[in-house]
Amino acid sequence: MKSGIQLYKINFVKYSKIPVARSIVALCVAKNINHVVISPGSRNAPLTIGFTHHSEIKPYSIVDERCAAFYALGMAQQLQKPVALVCTSGSALLNYYPAIAEAFYSDIPLVIISADRPIERIDIGDGQTIRQKNVFENHILYSANLHSELVLDSEATDKKLQQKQFESQKHNEREVNLALNKAIEEKGPVHINVPFYEPLYDLVENVEVNPIQILPEIKERTYTESQLGGYAELWNKAKRKMVIVGVAQPNIVEQQYLEKLAKDDSVIVLTETTSNLNHPEFFTRIDTLIGPIEKDENREELFKTLQPEILLTFGGMIVSKKIKAFLRNNQPQQHWHIDPKKAYNTFFCLNKHFETTVNSFFTHFFPLTKQVESDYGRFWKQVKSKRQVRHEEYMDEIPYSDLKGMQEIVPTIPENYIVHLGNSSTIRYAQLFKWKESLRIFCNRGTSGIDGSISTAVGAACLNAEPTLMIAGDLSFFYDSNALWNNYIPKNFRIIILNNNGGGIFRILPGNKNTENFETYFETTHQLQAKSLSEMYGFEYAVAKTSEEINKELTGFFSNSDKPKILEIFTPRKINDEVLLEYFNFMKS
Repeated sequence: MKSGIQLYKINFVKYSKIPVARSIVALCVAKNINHVVISPGSRNAPLTIGFTHHSEIKPYSIVDERCAAFYALGMAQQLQKPVALVCTSGSALLNYYPAIAEAFYSDIPLVIISADRPIERIDIGDGQTIRQKNVFENHILYSANLHSELVLDSEATDKKLQQKQFESQKHNEREVNLALNKAIEEKGPVHINVPFYEPLYDLVENVEVNPIQILPEIKERTYTESQLGGYAELWNKAKRKMVIVGVAQPNIVEQQYLEKLAKDDSVIVLTETTSNLNHPEFFTRIDTLIGPIEKDENREELFKTLQPEILLTFGGMIVSKKIKAFLRNNQPQQHWHIDPKKAYNTFFCLNKHFETTVNSFFTHFFPLTKQVESDYGRFWKQVKSKRQVRHEEYMDEIPYSDLKGMQEIVPTIPENYIVHLGNSSTIRYAQLFKWKESLRIFCNRGTSGIDGSISTAVGAACLNAEPTLMIAGDLSFFYDSNALWNNYIPKNFRIIILNNNGGGIFRILPGNKNTENFETYFETTHQLQAKSLSEMYGFEYAVAKTSEEINKELTGFFSNSDKPKILEIFTPRKINDEVLLEYFNFMKS
């Protein structure tokens, strides 16, 4: 889209009397920001009135601001375009912060629009006032601090006052444009802070709104043959090349490029459940590859055999701690990352950031490459096949546990489901299994927090015709249980809770696990159940405590229903860590 300035003209039937409120709504509509999540308040009334009276806006009302923000995050994740949030002044705004941080690190476009008190009311002891300017400074792409607008009973006649009103209006329109454009162009969170004078509820009818619109400018960089030639020469000489894909939207890479990588004997491709890329030759379970080597008496030799000369990465955050540790200790000569926006030096050896899309890079890079003789791919693919056999043998003999529960769940998920995974134990267990290729799998890995996982899944579910499944641990579920206080949850939404009565992830990590201190302050044991919450929020509820009961309940769990459903699976608290840790010992044989 070309950059430039144009007038955006629209007639409103019923709108706020405050001009800046009308301009914000008009500019959101002009830039196709049509979904707006609103939390109740008085100071934000001019915005609430404007958005809810516009025929091109789909408004949502969610009381809990933290849940509202993650709900909007889930929507924006699916839409891949901005979703707006509107809240009142004071601490309401701060509740958005966890979702803003997640959006910042996951490249998800959110537009935060906060009402504020006039600047002269800040820090004088007035109610519901905090310092809202630049409050998200470290995790925001743009902060637009607007000017207050006085609404006079009659048109101003004083020339200086007229000039002041004109300057204020143009400042506000420009700042709103710049903020919205930044969210669109760079896919991330922006903040628009709007101070309002009272009265807040006055309406006008059939007002013509003409804010100046500055069009977003979408830039896509491409690399020439001369720019890529030196890197292609390195690629053509290397006999050990590793490609790792982090968090990614489904099917972001054209199939022809996946085929080329898969057929190259000098390349192995490592993906995760959240990579949403599929090919039978790819290594979908990184920990299953690395973990057994850590336990092997020949681990130094095996790690040297696995060590790549060139590491090529794309996508977002990587879940596997094992691959991070391996590559930090066995660094490649070259690490290149492909992303239009940013590159993390995850392995402490980044050489080159290609600031473009993956498809654009491969389009211009692959014609410069050639096949090289290597047994790198063949050797590790043989290892992968052996590991699959050992995986199946181990799963057949383990006792009832979290891992066993996941084994029962994964194959039963129907085709074409959208799956959201909770953080901590859930996402780590997920990495050990093969998932159906038609599934689209997501997890809030930007900050890896448990705080809004359920809300994010609900937000994703409300925009998709396909059903959505959320799999979460008990702490993740109860921490975000206000997510169920939501009027937009579809009937085909499903939640599976793995309830081991505490933070099971901490039993997997090093530390003294058999003390009261550990159980109270790390594991945080509890006896909570989801049944009462299910009843309160209108969910169908089922429970399972054995493998047989899991299979029985899953039989009808995904069938059509008049209500969304929750299946709560109880697993033994103290055996899960032993089962998981022994998994890697077993796999090395």
